[in-house]
Amino acid sequence: MSDFNGLGLHLGNLSRLSDARTRSISPENFTGARGQGGMSTDGPAAHAARDLGQGWKVSPYVVVEPGATFTLADIEGSGAIQQIWMTLAGGRWRHTILRAYWDDQDQPSVECPAGDFFACGWERFAQVSSLAVCVNPGRAFNCYWEMPFRRRARLTLTNLSDERLVVYYQINYALTDVPEDAAYFHAQFRRVNPLPYKSVYTILEGVRGAGHYVGTYLAWGVNNNGWWGEGEIKFYLDGDDDFPTICGTGTEDYFCGAYNFDPGLMERKLPDGPPSGYQTFTTPYAGMPQVIRPDGVYAAQQRFGLYRWHVMDPIRFKEDLRVTIQALGWRTDKDRRYLPLQDDIASVAFWYQSLPTAPFPALPDRDYLEVI
Repeated sequence: MSDFNGLGLHLGNLSRLSDARTRSISPENFTGARGQGGMSTDGPAAHAARDLGQGWKVSPYVVVEPGATFTLADIEGSGAIQQIWMTLAGGRWRHTILRAYWDDQDQPSVECPAGDFFACGWERFAQVSSLAVCVNPGRAFNCYWEMPFRRRARLTLTNLSDERLVVYYQINYALTDVPEDAAYFHAQFRRVNPLPYKSVYTILEGVRGAGHYVGTYLAWGVNNNGWWGEGEIKFYLDGDDDFPTICGTGTEDYFCGAYNFDPGLMERKLPDGPPSGYQTFTTPYAGMPQVIRPDGVYAAQQRFGLYRWHVMDPIRFKEDLRVTIQALGWRTDKDRRYLPLQDDIASVAFWYQSLPTAPFPALPDRDYLEVI
């Protein structure tokens, strides 16, 4: 039996035997080779282990110098990455770029700042407890997106900051046969600040081929007063032109919330109703785990982090895909008109598709990427 089970299957087949070979890459075993872990004698923690010697946590992390790119993993063969754990010290999350290349492609299929990839786009810790991504205390990033490959998988990390970056990481994978109908994992980052007036924010476009869209992360910075999430998300599938096949009803609705993520909005007239205010939440498939509130001094803007995983409801396409979201608030006039917003919006689109991967838009330079 193959160990290629798919993200939607969990305990039901856990007892079944398999011919797959489990491997793991970390600074203690850069190749993931069998019987080669914990052999370092000159790793960065050699001084701490000087009285204990080989095998005693000599190489638990790597250092990525400013401007350098480090290869996290280079795997030959066929199989699937099943879990990635990572924690970063120094550097900047928005300036730490994660890339993944499948089957010797020159074009990355994943290109994204590490923080945004793990649903923490504002360079500040937020607890995330979802099926595909978990962020745990101690700034521990965890990813459970399944990432199949047929000939090779290569993951890199680039440090765009001026600080040395200390990286602890572990990449767990299985070497096994990959079914013919298994697609390749993709993730693309975009950012616009500010969004031009009356413009629609593009989460993803230019995708060609067959596949399915599986997730959205948004880091949304509000540049005005008032509610900011009235806009609709739209999925243009397989030749859709002016109008989409799938059209949402509001930003908070798409992220599986309601009424401004404010439990007090609809219940404020109750004598014991909750006070008005944004409420964070994190669930298996959707959440708003991060709300950064103004402090009255220098942290002047409201900032939000939101995710929506289409694990149970993937959006299938056969030829092409484009995804957009509107930025809408309310004007203050009595007629209740919409207000097109000019906000700071960054996004990550997650999807699976066949190769080749179409070229991504050029990643913005370091200054434009910066969380400011």
